[in-house]
Amino acid sequence: MDHRTPAATVGVVGGGQLGRMMGEAAGPLGVELVVSDPTPDCPAAPVVRDQVVGDFEDYEAIRTLAERADVLTFEIELADPDAMERVGEETDTPIHPDPGTLRTIQDKLVQNRTLEKGGLPVPAFRRVDTEADLRKAGEELGWPVMLKAREGGYDGRGNRPVEGPEAAAEALEEVGGAALAEEFVDFERELAVMGAVGDGETRAYPVTETIHEEEILRESVTPARTNEAVRSRAREIAFDVLEILEGRGVYGIELFETADGEILVNEIAPRPHNSGHWTIEGAGCSQFEQHVRAVLGWPLGDASLRSPAVTANLLGDVTDPRVAELAGTESILGTAEASLHWYGKREARPLRKMGHVTLTEADADRDTLLSRARKLVGSVSFK
Repeated sequence: MDHRTPAATVGVVGGGQLGRMMGEAAGPLGVELVVSDPTPDCPAAPVVRDQVVGDFEDYEAIRTLAERADVLTFEIELADPDAMERVGEETDTPIHPDPGTLRTIQDKLVQNRTLEKGGLPVPAFRRVDTEADLRKAGEELGWPVMLKAREGGYDGRGNRPVEGPEAAAEALEEVGGAALAEEFVDFERELAVMGAVGDGETRAYPVTETIHEEEILRESVTPARTNEAVRSRAREIAFDVLEILEGRGVYGIELFETADGEILVNEIAPRPHNSGHWTIEGAGCSQFEQHVRAVLGWPLGDASLRSPAVTANLLGDVTDPRVAELAGTESILGTAEASLHWYGKREARPLRKMGHVTLTEADADRDTLLSRARKLVGSVSFK
C-alpha cells in the first residue's frame, strides 16, 4: 500500500510537542508526517498521518518509518543514531540531520571538543568520571562549576551547579556518573539563535533572549534585549556552528552573553527548539516549516522578523502528576495579540512543559510584552 502523498512524506523519530507542531506546519505544504514514539496516541498523533509505537532506539520502528517516508528526521536527542544509520544504509532513505551530528550532540564532552576544535568559543571544561576528577576540575576552573551529564540530558536536564568540593559526591551521583565540568559563566543573559541548513543554503533567525529558572526555559524575548554588536556576533557564531555540523535541518544554538559582551556557545540541539517557538507567529517562516523544508531539500523560507515576540511557557504548576486540564484560558483567548499553543499531553507533572503563549505586536516595547505574557500565563492553572 502506497502511503505517500504527491508532495512528500517525512518520518520523524519522536512524537512529542515538537513533532506535533512540525505536523501542523507540514500540512499546508502538502507534506505528511509519520512519527514513532513509545507513548501510544502521543501528542503529535492527532495532527500527523500515522504513529508507529516504538522506543526511540527501536530499530524495527525506525525502519518502518523509513519505508514509508522520503526522508527521515528526529525531534528528540534520545533517538538512536546507530539504528538510524543502519536503517538509512539498508533502505537508501536520506537522514537529516546526519546521524553523526546527533552522535556528537548526544555526548556533551564530544560536543564541546568538536566546537573547540572548530574554533568556536566555549566555556572552559574538564572531563569528569570520578569524584576526584570533579574536585580537580573545581580547583582548576574555580568553584562553583556547572556539572553536566555527558549523555541523556537535554533542555537543562542533567545539569547541576556544584558550589564546592564538599558537594562533589552528591552532585556526581545526581547526574549519573560520566560528566563534564564547565567553568561557571557569569553571563549577562542567555541567548539563542535558530539556524537552518538547506540544500546549499543557510539561514539564521533573529537573536532570541532566553530566560531560565531552575535550568528550565520559562520565557523568550525576540529580538534579544541587548545591543546590535552582541546580536551580530551571536549570529556570526551561529553560522560558524552550522558550518561544522553535518546534515540539513533546523538547529537550536544556545549561547551565553558574558558580562563583557563576549559570546560563548552553551549547547546545540539538532532540531527545532523551545527557544524558537516564537517563530510561528513572529517570523516569515516558522522553525517547524523550515525544518520540513530543510530535510526535504526544498528552498528555505523567510527567517526574518515580522514583529517583536515574547513567548512564555505553560509549565505544570502541580505538586503531583494529574490529568492535564488547563483552566482560565479566557484571558489568553480574549487577547488579540496572544496565541495559545497546547501540546496535547495527557498528564500534567511538576514543571513539565504543557504549552506556551506567544505575544506579538508591531513596534511593541519588549519589556511591556514580557510583562503582559507573564500576567496571561499567571491567569491560568491546572485543575
